[in-house]
Amino acid sequence: MSVRELYVKGARVWIPDPDQVWRCAELTKDYKNNIVAVVYDDAQGVERTEDLVVKNDEELPPLRNPDILIGENDLTSLSYLHEPAVLYNLQVRFCNQNAIYTYCGIVLVAINPYDEMPIYGPDTISAYRGHSMGDLDPHIFAVAEEAFTQMERENKDQSIIVSGESGAGKTVSAKYAMRYFATISGSDSETQIEKKILASNPIMEAIGNAKTTRNDNSSRFGKYIELDFTPSYSIMGANMRTYLLEKSRVVFQAPDERNYHIFYQLCSAAEQGKLPHLKLSHQDNFHYLKQGSSPHIDGVDDAEDFIETCKAFSLLGINEGMQEQIFRILAGILHLGNVVLEEGNGDSSAISTGDKSLKTVSELLGIDLEDIRKWLCNRKIVSGREVFTKPMTLTEAVFSRDALSKHIYAKLFDWIVTQINKCFAAKAKPYRFIGVLDIYGFETFEINSFEQFCINYANEKLQQQFNQHVFKLEQEEYVKEQIEWEFINFYDNQPCIDLIESKLGILDLLDEECRMPRGSDQSWVEKLYDKCKKWEHFSKPRLSNTSFLIAHFADKVGYECAGFLEKNRDTVSEEQINILKSSQIALVHSLFTEKEKGAPPTKVKVLPTGSKSKQMKKTVGSQFRDSLNLLMMTLNSTTPHYVRCIKPNDEKMAFTFDPTRAIQQLRACGVLETVRISAAGYPSRWTYNEFFCRYRVLCNSKDIKRNDMRLTCEKIIGNMINDEDKFKFGRTKIFFRAGQVAYMEKLRADRLSACGVMIQKHVRMFLHRNRYRTMRKAAVTIQKYTRGLKARRHVHHIRRTAAAIKIQAAIRGWVKRVQYKRLVYTVTQLQAHARGAWAREKYQHMRRVRAAIIIQKNVRMWQAVYHYKMAMRGMITLQGLVRCFLAKKQLKKLKIEARSVEHQRKLNKGLENKIISLQQKLTEAKLEVGNVKTYKEEIVTLKEQLSEMKGVETQLKNSSNRVSELEAMVAKLTQEVEAERGEKMDVLSEKERAEKENRELVEKLNAENAKLTEELMNAKKEEAKKEGEELLKRKYEAEKQQMIMEYSEEKSSYQRLLKEFNRLEQKNEQLEEQMAKMTGGNSHKRTASNVSNLSGASDAPTELVRDDASEFNSIIVDDDVGYGSVRSRASEASDNSRNLESIDWGSPQKGDTSEIRIPVPEKVEDITLVLQLQNKVRELEKERRTMAKRIDQLENSSSPLDDSQHAQELIRLQELEMENAKLKDDLNRLRKSIADSEPQNNRIQEFMKQFEALQDELERRREECIQLRTVLANRAHDLRSLTQSSYGKDVDIVNEDGELAIAYQTQKQVNRQLEDELKSEKQRHREAETEYKSELDRLRRDNDRQQKLLAQNLTKGGGSQPETLLQSEIMRLTSENLLAVNIRPLQPPQNLQGQVDNLTEQLKKYKRSLKAYAKKIKESGGTGSKRSSTHGSPYGGDPPDLLDVAATTEGEAMPVIRKKERDYMGMFEYDRREEMQIIRVLIYELKPRVAVTFLPGLPAYILFMCIRHTDHINDDEKVRSLLNNIVNGVKRVIKKRHEDLDSTVLWLSNTLRLLHNLKQYSGDKAFQAENTVKQNEQSLKNFDLSEYRQVLSDIAVWIYNGVIKLMEEKVQPLIVPSILEHEAIAGLSGNKPGGMRGRAGSVARELESPVEPQKALDLLLKEMTQFYRTLAMFGTDPELITQVFRQIFYFICAGSLNNLLLRKDMCHWSKGMQIRYNLSHLEQWTRDMRLHEAGVTDTLAPIIQAAQLLQARKTDDDVNSICDMCDKLSVSQIIKILNLYTPADEFEERVPISFIHKIQNKLQERAEGEQAQATLLMNTKFAFPVRFPFNPSSIHLEDIELPESLNLVMLKKV
Repeated sequence: MSVRELYVKGARVWIPDPDQVWRCAELTKDYKNNIVAVVYDDAQGVERTEDLVVKNDEELPPLRNPDILIGENDLTSLSYLHEPAVLYNLQVRFCNQNAIYTYCGIVLVAINPYDEMPIYGPDTISAYRGHSMGDLDPHIFAVAEEAFTQMERENKDQSIIVSGESGAGKTVSAKYAMRYFATISGSDSETQIEKKILASNPIMEAIGNAKTTRNDNSSRFGKYIELDFTPSYSIMGANMRTYLLEKSRVVFQAPDERNYHIFYQLCSAAEQGKLPHLKLSHQDNFHYLKQGSSPHIDGVDDAEDFIETCKAFSLLGINEGMQEQIFRILAGILHLGNVVLEEGNGDSSAISTGDKSLKTVSELLGIDLEDIRKWLCNRKIVSGREVFTKPMTLTEAVFSRDALSKHIYAKLFDWIVTQINKCFAAKAKPYRFIGVLDIYGFETFEINSFEQFCINYANEKLQQQFNQHVFKLEQEEYVKEQIEWEFINFYDNQPCIDLIESKLGILDLLDEECRMPRGSDQSWVEKLYDKCKKWEHFSKPRLSNTSFLIAHFADKVGYECAGFLEKNRDTVSEEQINILKSSQIALVHSLFTEKEKGAPPTKVKVLPTGSKSKQMKKTVGSQFRDSLNLLMMTLNSTTPHYVRCIKPNDEKMAFTFDPTRAIQQLRACGVLETVRISAAGYPSRWTYNEFFCRYRVLCNSKDIKRNDMRLTCEKIIGNMINDEDKFKFGRTKIFFRAGQVAYMEKLRADRLSACGVMIQKHVRMFLHRNRYRTMRKAAVTIQKYTRGLKARRHVHHIRRTAAAIKIQAAIRGWVKRVQYKRLVYTVTQLQAHARGAWAREKYQHMRRVRAAIIIQKNVRMWQAVYHYKMAMRGMITLQGLVRCFLAKKQLKKLKIEARSVEHQRKLNKGLENKIISLQQKLTEAKLEVGNVKTYKEEIVTLKEQLSEMKGVETQLKNSSNRVSELEAMVAKLTQEVEAERGEKMDVLSEKERAEKENRELVEKLNAENAKLTEELMNAKKEEAKKEGEELLKRKYEAEKQQMIMEYSEEKSSYQRLLKEFNRLEQKNEQLEEQMAKMTGGNSHKRTASNVSNLSGASDAPTELVRDDASEFNSIIVDDDVGYGSVRSRASEASDNSRNLESIDWGSPQKGDTSEIRIPVPEKVEDITLVLQLQNKVRELEKERRTMAKRIDQLENSSSPLDDSQHAQELIRLQELEMENAKLKDDLNRLRKSIADSEPQNNRIQEFMKQFEALQDELERRREECIQLRTVLANRAHDLRSLTQSSYGKDVDIVNEDGELAIAYQTQKQVNRQLEDELKSEKQRHREAETEYKSELDRLRRDNDRQQKLLAQNLTKGGGSQPETLLQSEIMRLTSENLLAVNIRPLQPPQNLQGQVDNLTEQLKKYKRSLKAYAKKIKESGGTGSKRSSTHGSPYGGDPPDLLDVAATTEGEAMPVIRKKERDYMGMFEYDRREEMQIIRVLIYELKPRVAVTFLPGLPAYILFMCIRHTDHINDDEKVRSLLNNIVNGVKRVIKKRHEDLDSTVLWLSNTLRLLHNLKQYSGDKAFQAENTVKQNEQSLKNFDLSEYRQVLSDIAVWIYNGVIKLMEEKVQPLIVPSILEHEAIAGLSGNKPGGMRGRAGSVARELESPVEPQKALDLLLKEMTQFYRTLAMFGTDPELITQVFRQIFYFICAGSLNNLLLRKDMCHWSKGMQIRYNLSHLEQWTRDMRLHEAGVTDTLAPIIQAAQLLQARKTDDDVNSICDMCDKLSVSQIIKILNLYTPADEFEERVPISFIHKIQNKLQERAEGEQAQATLLMNTKFAFPVRFPFNPSSIHLEDIELPESLNLVMLKKV
């Protein structure tokens, strides 16, 4: 196959583009005559065509990879390996899939996302632990895991080299790598050294990182951290080396950049009032901090970072005093930058005496003020024996000040690094180490100086080492596969390195120039032009004499010589150093006086002053070269791993890819060199099986040889590729040249297309033939029916015509008759109207005549009256004039008389009389004033009343007016009625007849309406009752679920704490054992245990025992729950004696097996937490009772009314009733307490009984009255509603004849009748209930009698094993019968008859069973048989093949229930001296294979019977000793056999049985609901062991966690092979081409038990079945078995889903189908084990939905359905799966980005409430809260017998 064959029409190629670097194009015709015709879309989306002219085939544009390979995890898996393919693949993964990591052979390419990614949590670390680099998606954790695994397996040191330019994310990558090592090394939690390593990051970032234009947190130094490991590969220490700190940043920052973070942190702390003695303020007030004009970083709080830095200092052992000195030095540097240097006389400089900054510097650094002022402006010159002091110019003084600042900071930086290394240092020699190198990448700027030169020099060395390592790996792979290969040429940059570091190289000439007295940058660069022109990599710019060019491996870089010499010398005045040495601050003094051991990374040359001036110290360049050579030696001695960090854009925008910037970095970091080396060899590699599965379609069946896959593959390739150089056959793989896989994919696609066309042709032919036949058959049928329809229509037309003629005749006759009648009617009406008009006209004429006469009469009368009035007016006027004349005459006469004396006397006399009369009137007026005041008040009142009355009067007037109007209207209507009465008599008679008929109809309808109303009311009542019950039930369930969730959260935290505690306890014991072995001592000490108080500080994360009886008042037995709240750490720290760790669980000394003495404290402390939580439980129970009362009230209440106001009043009434009920309860309790306080007073007791009886009767009466009133109110409301709906607003029509009063009387009678019927019905129910109870009691007695008879028969028949088994079965059936009898009467009374029938049928069935068993026992005659499967299982109907146990030998006697020879008390008496012997036999020496032959829980029964005896004799010391020894024994056994599943399950079951017994016989009524009378009598009398119940519950939780851990360890290696990799249909998935990082990975793991995927599913089901057998065999509670498998299934789901989310090769539709099929086997297994109803499979919902998502159709119409389907997956998980989804073949379309965006937008609503679902991976460490439901035993203690095999002769049954 030639290259030309691939360049055909339709082929896709890459063409250069100035903006996007490379642009995709498509060939429009075949390649001919050196012309490539392409078509492409430009940046504006316009389609363009272009003809490219190429000189030869090597200049052809690069071909594009098939779509199926786009977005691959490994760049080397691409068929065409070239620059555009690499760039485009990275862009697709970064932008479309949000994947920031990609493999490129052995290199991990990391692109900075500039966004937070949820892929670094503990779950991700767990997911990558134990996997090769190619197993999961690329990740920094995969590289770290590779390094750690190689260190473990190959026992060789490792290195991780992280490189990249500033802002690419080097520091973050190195930080995550170290976090991975710190997490996986050793234990689950971080040790102290690991915390210190992680804590060093904030410190190094504060003093070594700064904001640049490219990165907000750029590391301005290189560092190499060595993590030291012990032989067990746990971190024991660390060491840090730093390289080339950028000291110039301390005194200068470019625009938009910052100084080191620590300075801004100090200023932020000072603004908050901290560190006042440093005299700091805002950062803009300091010269060294304001030059960049960018003091803030978005999203960064310097004050908070300062607190973190201080915490890190403290964690690393640097105390507050030393921290204060560090801050003083840093503040001194800032103030030193503010010292103002002024130009003096001549060439001198000076500092003002009033300079506050210099004074502050002297105070902070503890140095002399005058000395520092002097030597900042002067320098000392030594000439022979004379010493001169020469002033410095202003420029020299500023340079000297800045040099001093840089030197102080560098010294402080080195000191901090040294202190960190001291804190990291291990006491012993490290076994192995892993180094993490975080070093600057290749840099090129517009102006490059000494720092860029050193950085690029270091990258040249690293690139050389990288190229050699890549070539070495390629060579090893070819040698391993035994294939012929040719030497691969790769770029060797050794000449460039020689140019820099060889003799007379750049560094050598630079050092030589620094030693010259008058050396300068210009003279040095001229020497370079002269000496280095022989090097090919060196050149001189054309237009510059101050710069030089070096051709580095990445690019040609130009360096400006300015500043090279000064930076290489790094000088500082010796006098200034001496001043600092004399500092009063200890740290400042030590920085400059300590002896330098082992040269630090950077040293400063001090200007000499004596005879030693010729002894020059090493320059910065020489030191950097030496340290770099040392680093390379270290890297060459280790196995390197490479991480190349890429900066996607310069704007720091999230997930934005700039191809131009990316390709620059890819060329600079060596990624493309890796691609070139891989492409030069055989980059595509396939195993023979994978190749056959992929390209099976390209061969014939006769060429397939299943036994020899290599021969088969050779035939396939021989038919496709003729050039043998294009492929090579290795031992296990086939190697292909670049492009061959794409060619084979093309052939495969063509073959599949041809097959598809063939299939489509035949299918279409079949479909069209069937379609034709169907259409022909349909046409014939249609014709047949059409012709029949046409004939029927013709006959129908004839019939209609005849009928129409007849109808027309009839209608025409009718029409003529109607016309005649209408004409007669019209004539008659015309006559009537004409006559009426004539009469009305005559009547109107008469009215007008009459009116005219009246008008004439009135006018004539008015004229006569007018003339009369005028005559009278004239006469009156005349009379007035005459009288006026006479009056005037009389006036004159009177005036004359008035002047006379007599007249005055007469007048005075009259006046005296008037005065006397006025005095009398005045006296009377005074008397009346008093009365008037009283009257005024009355008047005011009367006025008010009057105003009211006026209002009433107004209303009355209005009413009167209305009445008068109505009366007038009535009168008018009456007149009209009277006038027309005669004419309408017929109408009235007809009306009366119609009214009569209407009344009869209304009465009939009312009767029916009443009947329907009654039926409707009943239906409404029933419906309302049901709705109320459902509503209350939902509310109750919601509240219950809420409480369960709260308990679950509390239990989860509690369980985690207990798990952590147990782990620490175990680790402590291991350390003690190791210490004992190291010291060689044989002594073993035991500490005093205080087990009774362990519960106070227990951190078990479960709900433990609840002793509150209120939890068991309901019908359903509640779970055994306890305390889930996390206790305060203060209480734990203050009460260490109550911790489980205070107990020594160790084994006794050798040779001492008789007795272990354990001192027991006398005083048992109270547990306040238990009491507090019990009070909380009581409050919850009180609320539950209140809710139950409300439920009863709502159930008994009638249907709600439609009126909202009535509903509100009803709710208020209910609240008042509840309050009243509470008050009544309080009153009853008060009365009861009064009665209980005087128990001897019989009268009070009798009175209370009578009062309670009367109170009950009163409540009953009141309830009946309320019910009846409610019924009446409802019926009245319904009647009112009915009348309104029937008559509208005229409701009064209903009561026209007084029928409502009659109906009311009738209703009262009906109510009385209903009340009587209700009373009689209640009485009948009471009698029936009494009868049923008596029947149940009789049945219970009959059952007891049958049980005793059967026990006697069994005892007579002997004590063989079959009899024991049958007896146990009978006891179980009997207990279930009694349980059903005890529970069912509590159900509602309406189902009582049905319950009695069911109980009767069950009783008959049990009787038949008893007879059958008795018959079998009689027939067996004592012969042995196999043990029944139901004996050891909590499931009565388990499959027999799961629980088969080998028959016991005759010597192993089973515990049997014998006939009691005497009345046993159900306890074992023992001597306290034999206590440890009992514990040894029952706990230490009991083997699971022996215990399985006993009654389940027999050791727990025996131990409890011993506890009962201690209670019986009331021996406090004995019971405490026994319980402590039991707890110690169980702990010791579990610790010794924690890896044995049978032992842990055995003691989990026995611990819970002992816990249940302690509760069942505790005397609490809550636990006695199912006890017999005898069992209640056997309750503990003297001791309250509730505290020990919590201790046992803690131990049970601990054992339970151990069981889960064992099961998870066995299941974990099977999860991925069985769920994800198992394929029922082999080859369905179709493996795609893989690269160097295939599933085999670079590290082939040698598992202890490798699992084949095809067998993994069967092995997993087998393991699950074995787990179930073990749990059932030892009698584990069914509820606990359900919880165990719920946890295991969650672990399976989490492991498989996490692996799926990290494997791109698994995300396609065929794999989703395989996964769903594999999960169906687990679901079927749960159904077989009868666990499906318990919701075990619900935990598999996430992985099931993930499989469904892979299979689902992904179009825009499916967005809503997919979001609804994946409700158990988080948003990030759904988006991750869609991003990873890859078509299984090129015929399937990829998931569009627009579809993913629509899904993401749709899920945003759900994401707002999905805070628990924010992480990507599921938490594999999550544990469901464990519950221990109370499970009482039906076995009687007095029937327990000791098996002879236990040899417990020291126990005596009493």
